[in-house]
Amino acid sequence: MTRVDGGELLAHTLQRAGVKDVFALQGGHLDAFLVACDGHGIRLTDTRHEAAAGHAADGYARSSAGLGVCAVTAGPGFANAFPAIVNAHLDAVPVLFLVGAAPLREDETNPLQGGIDQVAMATPTTKWAYRITHTERIPELIELAIRKATTGKPGPVLIEIPIDILFGSVDEGAVRRADNFYVDLAPAPGTDAVSQALDILRASERPVIMIGGGARFSGCQDELRAFAEQTNVPVVCNSKAFGLMPPDHPLHGGTFNVLAAAPMVGLPPPDTVLMLGARFGLFTAGRSEAIVPESATIIQVNVEAADIGRIRNVRLPIVADVRETLIALTSALGDETLPDWGEWATGIGNLKHGMDMLYGDWNEEDGKPVHPYHAVKAIAEACPEDTLFIGDGGESHLWIQHVARVNIPGGLITHGYLGCLGIGPGMAMGVQRAYPDNPVVLVTGDGSAGFHIQEFETMVRHGLPVITVILNNQAWGMSWHGQRAMFGHNRTVITKLEDSNYEEVCVAFGGNGERASTVAEIKDAMARALASGVPTCINVSIDPEVVEPSMGIMLGGGEDSEAPETDETSETVMPYYENLKE
Repeated sequence: MTRVDGGELLAHTLQRAGVKDVFALQGGHLDAFLVACDGHGIRLTDTRHEAAAGHAADGYARSSAGLGVCAVTAGPGFANAFPAIVNAHLDAVPVLFLVGAAPLREDETNPLQGGIDQVAMATPTTKWAYRITHTERIPELIELAIRKATTGKPGPVLIEIPIDILFGSVDEGAVRRADNFYVDLAPAPGTDAVSQALDILRASERPVIMIGGGARFSGCQDELRAFAEQTNVPVVCNSKAFGLMPPDHPLHGGTFNVLAAAPMVGLPPPDTVLMLGARFGLFTAGRSEAIVPESATIIQVNVEAADIGRIRNVRLPIVADVRETLIALTSALGDETLPDWGEWATGIGNLKHGMDMLYGDWNEEDGKPVHPYHAVKAIAEACPEDTLFIGDGGESHLWIQHVARVNIPGGLITHGYLGCLGIGPGMAMGVQRAYPDNPVVLVTGDGSAGFHIQEFETMVRHGLPVITVILNNQAWGMSWHGQRAMFGHNRTVITKLEDSNYEEVCVAFGGNGERASTVAEIKDAMARALASGVPTCINVSIDPEVVEPSMGIMLGGGEDSEAPETDETSETVMPYYENLKE
């Protein structure tokens, strides 16, 4: 009987599951697996920090709507990757984290990189965390892990494989073959729910569709566009759902935040919300009515029942797959003509141009830094239609959302509920692996750029031509602006940075780099970067005084960029959260 070690079993199992890319950082605990990958057609992309490897697997999963895989060593490797695990958990992204561990036989002996219960630490932040204790069970448990990560509400799973289990060998005949990695589980809505949803829409005067990550992972772009066009209901999205509607489509209104800006152009709030695969929370302005009024009738569709009805009362909860729900709604409508929402739909659709209306009259002045909106607009206008974007940094990720023309579902990745800075380099590398022939542009702040600047070397070594544009305002911009709004311009602390030559770091690692201080220079630098085919960093000086408009909502001040004036005895302003009221 032929014997096979755990590393071969793991690599072969992932190959059978269709895995072609694994993001990793070398560690001896995993060597039996890492050396087996090449023989099974698995490409390893090794980073300079485990967090970047985890974010890369996350970015790969988000952009491809498939499974991301990250492999890190025990102890510090696991600890370094932990932010990526939590990020994938909070944003419901299917990532398989493979983690090494000290030998089982040396438990409680104070071994190297042991002594901590990695599975226990990961359990609250994964869909499933498990320690494999027998080599022959590797295939069946990896099969189970992949099913858990990708079925229903997606999310990360963690499998710990101690080194003696991974290096150990068993007779092939003792191993159960794994076949059922993925389950086609897309629950359809009940007929009564479909009928009730259409009745609510028929009675509506100002309906809007809000789409999120659940819509993205359902693969519903064709069905969404067909339903929106048949009903003439406008669509707004969060960052995970960019690309499901064509960016120039008249029914595409932009991000959720445009609903908060609607009163500025004389539009009333929506009276009906069809929420598809999205959740109420931070990205719907929390408990406030800035985006969705309390008076709105809400239909919420989600595969996870626990995500329905948080914060807001929902008139019609539908536990179902978004794509299947859209198919059912469209079929039930048939040729029926719904009320004429044309004026309302046009108004919402035009809101995606709101930033041009707000900042369109800006004139560039000699010697003055570029307005951040015009900086990102120049970046986006220089990019071809098949570009994928990543936004990193407190305000930088907000600016790029206003201008990125995203034609590919999953083609824009920004911060999620963890609000984790420094995700950009890893995410960009994962997206570039998923889309090797497309331009990938990372727009980041100078603060967030410092977290993983060493990943320029990874991009160069692996031939990943990511374009990194740093919006340099010499500050932790969101924090600096927030402190000035809350405490006054003379009471800001630990929020300023030096005007560093970040682009020279990229050059030192073998990539290209240059600075830009005007719109024309940005466009020229982008053209050179796109033509070069090598990793490039463009360091752009932007005006530090300009505050991204969404900051007002985050500070509890509606559309204004400053925090609201409050009675000191009754209300305390807190950044990013609901104000304290006595």
